[in-house]
Amino acid sequence: MRGLIITGGQLDDALTCDAIKNGGYEIILAADSGMELLYRHHLTPDIIVGDFDSVNTEALSYFRRQEQIEFCQLNQEKDDTDTEFAVRYAISLGVTELTILGAMGSRMDHVLANISLLGIGLENDIAMELLDRHNRIRMISAPMTIKKQEQYGDYISILPYSEKVTRLTLTGFKYNLSDYDMRGFNSLGISNEIVEDEAGITFEDGILLVIEARD
Repeated sequence: MRGLIITGGQLDDALTCDAIKNGGYEIILAADSGMELLYRHHLTPDIIVGDFDSVNTEALSYFRRQEQIEFCQLNQEKDDTDTEFAVRYAISLGVTELTILGAMGSRMDHVLANISLLGIGLENDIAMELLDRHNRIRMISAPMTIKKQEQYGDYISILPYSEKVTRLTLTGFKYNLSDYDMRGFNSLGISNEIVEDEAGITFEDGILLVIEARD
């Protein structure tokens, strides 16, 4: 089951509306102020979660009148963010793929926290991604391939999320690697490009962030 979470960071109206209407998602959750975009475009989620401390009251009142929407109201004083709750709730409902829109924005603390939430996908064997107009971010602990015709942008950055990623090998890229132990505190993996029909990322152990970016 494919799920979509719309959360309260920077949202692109066209991208979000297209995802809802044409993305083929079987369940759509709005996290707190993420509902405001849906309200503007007369779109209805299946579930709304949040403490509603930052949401437009008109939008909240409108959706509360829609009996088919499930509401999960959270305590304002809690350990997790609304987005984390939405991720864990979606997984409890049986999603196998999960896209999050609105996870990036001007609050860098929230951006970093949302990137870390991708680890919940790894723990639960769920394919998760953060998506906006310019970036697709995924976290992997196993090899992957990316077809050039399916990549999200022209540039691919590969960053270690664990302390070390061992025997990293990149093939099909402009800058390949072979059996390289990648560690943090450097920018080696930034702005690579796929030059073959397909690029491969293999490694023995560790966790990587794979960021496809377009200007």
